[in-house]
Amino acid sequence: MEFEEDSRATNYTTLTAGPDFRHELEIRRSRFITVLRRSPDEETARSLVADLRREFHDARHHCSAFVIGPDRMIQRSSDDGEPSGTAGIPMLEALIKRETAPGATDLSDVSAVVVRYFGGILLGAGGLVRAYSESVSTALNLAPLVHRRRLRLCAVEVPHADAGRLENELRGAGYVMAETAYEARHAILRVALRDQPEAIAEARARVASLTAGNAELRPERTEWIDVSS
Repeated sequence: MEFEEDSRATNYTTLTAGPDFRHELEIRRSRFITVLRRSPDEETARSLVADLRREFHDARHHCSAFVIGPDRMIQRSSDDGEPSGTAGIPMLEALIKRETAPGATDLSDVSAVVVRYFGGILLGAGGLVRAYSESVSTALNLAPLVHRRRLRLCAVEVPHADAGRLENELRGAGYVMAETAYEARHAILRVALRDQPEAIAEARARVASLTAGNAELRPERTEWIDVSS
């Protein structure tokens, strides 16, 4: 198998898999309820707006923004009745300018909806911009995030009796393990590696050493995988 360098993104940051994250702020008597959802596609992002319209049906505004894709090519926002440019755009900027590490603005696959209950005090255009931006930024400060990397899955076939030992040794060596399949005659372990020839070669040598040359690591497809760092 040949490996070619390309310009596609190889990593980004997103919300951890799990339930929506919620956080509420009160600003001059108005309630701003921010809900974040991990959204790998536009359908998932738009479903968050629909879900919250049903749940908070009596709220005046359900403003939204989302950014999707490893390259963050899909970016949308909505003011939902607030003065133009005072809600959706500040929310979107809070997403795309979020630093997940010093100098790293790589947050993606995230949708944000801010539900507003008007408190009777007008905030003005500047006040609305600050309120919606702060609502999303504060929620992101508290929400659980995870790194995602495009990795090469490689498989190795071993006897059932050896699968647990080999998996533990590879994990101990710092490798990211994917799924293990137990078939009739053998187990198939999958390791997620950097999609580079030298990383594959190093892992092949490690597997050969751990199995006394009785097993070979075979590159398969690439896949996006959540990793801790």
